[in-house]
Amino acid sequence: MEQITACASQQNIKPRYQKPNWLRVKLPIGESYKHVRNLVDTHKLHTICESGNCPNMGECWGAGTATFMILGNICTRSCGFCAVATGRPEPVDWDEPQRVAEAIHLMKVKHAVITSVDRDELKDGGSTIWFNTIKAVKALNPDTTLETLIPDFKGIHEQIEKVAEAAPEVISHNMETVERLTRQVRIQAKYRRSLEVLRYLKELGVRTKTGIMLGLGETKEEVIETMNDLAAVNLDVLTLGQYLQPTTRHLPVERFVHPDEFAEFREIGYSLGFDYVESGPLVRSSYHSEKHVFPGYGRQQWLSEKVN
Repeated sequence: MEQITACASQQNIKPRYQKPNWLRVKLPIGESYKHVRNLVDTHKLHTICESGNCPNMGECWGAGTATFMILGNICTRSCGFCAVATGRPEPVDWDEPQRVAEAIHLMKVKHAVITSVDRDELKDGGSTIWFNTIKAVKALNPDTTLETLIPDFKGIHEQIEKVAEAAPEVISHNMETVERLTRQVRIQAKYRRSLEVLRYLKELGVRTKTGIMLGLGETKEEVIETMNDLAAVNLDVLTLGQYLQPTTRHLPVERFVHPDEFAEFREIGYSLGFDYVESGPLVRSSYHSEKHVFPGYGRQQWLSEKVN
């Protein structure tokens, strides 16, 4: 990971904390995991599961699912939380959309998640590859539902529209953190710009989703303020999970948020009107995303819990 450039590398990095028991996960094992591993390697695909050091990789790959990362595995941005390498990306691979579609077909998954690195050096921000990938996946896998986790495209409406035009079931764009910490956590991003991306997607008639990491130094009040901002742009799906420091060069964990606090945020989220709230220490934006495509599913489940 020599190419990683993180803002944390220029700060006083705290040593890693010992993880509490509720963050322990099983190592990836099993035939299904090996099958996905082989497909990813054979088709020369990138997954955020690996590049992002996701703690749920064993569970998801063991179930035969994965989150594919298009437009290479080198990002033009240098977020302080992210394990994806930063540097000069390789040229666009125009065959990538078909390879992703074929891999999803071979895996026989009913739901797939696609994300990408930021490609700020490209005139179209990578939106053409995004469009081509969604269309290729849909053509070869007509029964597969699709979530796309997109960058902010610098807020350029034409590029956002291109993704929406390809009609994935869900379009997600992650806020990642509260407004006060955005400059530190997402160096080249802007809190209000990300909110505008989500607002505009909703204006286009898209089912929208975002994710927030906790444990970076935010206060409870700031999390609730962010949730209110998201409710104001009519967000559909919200995920909240624990930030985990990928390497000592990245931002440190300020604290481990207790599962009870995540449960409280889930309650607050539903009370604010979100359609689906996924909140827990090991939650990542694509965790259980196969359920996030169904309007009313999460809220109905929440209401039934209250009755029982």
